[in-house]
Amino acid sequence: MTDGTVPGVGLPSARRHADLLVIGGALVTPNGVERADVACAAGRIVALGDLQCSWTADATLDAKGLHVLPGVIDSQVHFREPGLTHKETLEAGTRGAALGGVTAVFEMPNTQPLTLRAEDLRAKLDAAQGRAWCDHAFYIGGSSVNAEHLEYLESLPGCAGVKIFMGSSFGDLLADDDEVLCRILAHGRRRMAVHAEDEARLRERRIIAESSGDVRQHPVWRDARSALLATQRIVKLAGDTGRRLHILHVSTAEEIAFLADRKDRVTVEVTPHHLTLEAPECYERLGTLAQMNPPVRERCHRNALWQAIREGVGDVIGSDHAPHTPKEKSRPYPASPSGMTGVQTLVPVMLDHVHRGQLSLQRFVDLTSAGPARIFGVEGKGRIALGYDADLTLVDLAARRTIRNDWIASVSGWTPYDGIGVTGWPIHTVVRGHIVVRDEALVGTTPLGRPLRFLEAPPRVPAGV
Repeated sequence: MTDGTVPGVGLPSARRHADLLVIGGALVTPNGVERADVACAAGRIVALGDLQCSWTADATLDAKGLHVLPGVIDSQVHFREPGLTHKETLEAGTRGAALGGVTAVFEMPNTQPLTLRAEDLRAKLDAAQGRAWCDHAFYIGGSSVNAEHLEYLESLPGCAGVKIFMGSSFGDLLADDDEVLCRILAHGRRRMAVHAEDEARLRERRIIAESSGDVRQHPVWRDARSALLATQRIVKLAGDTGRRLHILHVSTAEEIAFLADRKDRVTVEVTPHHLTLEAPECYERLGTLAQMNPPVRERCHRNALWQAIREGVGDVIGSDHAPHTPKEKSRPYPASPSGMTGVQTLVPVMLDHVHRGQLSLQRFVDLTSAGPARIFGVEGKGRIALGYDADLTLVDLAARRTIRNDWIASVSGWTPYDGIGVTGWPIHTVVRGHIVVRDEALVGTTPLGRPLRFLEAPPRVPAGV
């Protein structure tokens, strides 16, 4: 640790003044857990160490008794704006993120209109300006209609990369044909995110859901083989084109076994609901509120996902926050839509797993901060270190809370974890040196979130575009 400043960052060391001083916390840094203070200036970390006697600050945050984590990055959320704001908005979604200790999000392209063009991305960035409580980036959808432009589109500022839907989508966003997939994979160089379910198999087996009308059949209809077939197929096609992949919400033991031997080019996301809920109990207790794509499955699959976390096959935990209104979710199955809230509960649900000994705090940080930053090349994020953005998630590992629907900021206003007690809770959230949440309550009236910066996506506009 040091009590000096980074050359060229913040104010000269002789003045020793910061915008924000976080004091007395247990910092989770690349060196492990260390008791130290953090000085933040101009949005970045400028000093670490015993700073209380040698520094002053415009604002101070008392972190005694708390663990100070690098800001949590949720790399898969659906905030439904534009077009579906009766379910969610950028303002409410990012407000929930901040209240849950999340400092940055990647938002998905299945809005109305779909995010397929530069003007669609620009519209989302404009909509987020002055309304987003945390930092953010938006995916472009990979499609037959924009395949040849994806190398340009993925390089635009504020773009998280390209997302492919091999199943569970509609219109131009559904890419289930090998020729289209190869065209998409061939244009661009950034890691590509994939929703891997085999659309042909899902269509063939839909009769299982329709004839039963029983949500407990959801993981039978969308079975493990439908996920494995799509994952195997996209990995082979990506290998032929030399493209790196990120397989989203992996849900089966079979996929984990397959992907464990292909970690050179493929990274793996696991979700809190696939690690926490299990069939058939969740469907019997929650009904269609537990309905997700891919489905929550039986215990053997959940156990395989935890094994993947322990062995390093899992790289990232993303929430797949995908809200629908209670009225929509109450439709008779299978007319009920798949999706649940998750961004606000990611941290407390996973901290409860830390409390129960399922994973270490350091592993949690790697899966939610360092891992996403490393895999996607997020500039200045993912660790508590000099020169990095001053994004901090301050948590009380001993705090006991009960998750309630009335805590959820989402427009949809519900969580599958309503009434569940957890140990471990986010207390303060700091985004680029600004206290956004203090003592579990939102601070201020002006959201200050900004677009994320990516190392692999320098701004450029090729001739003729």
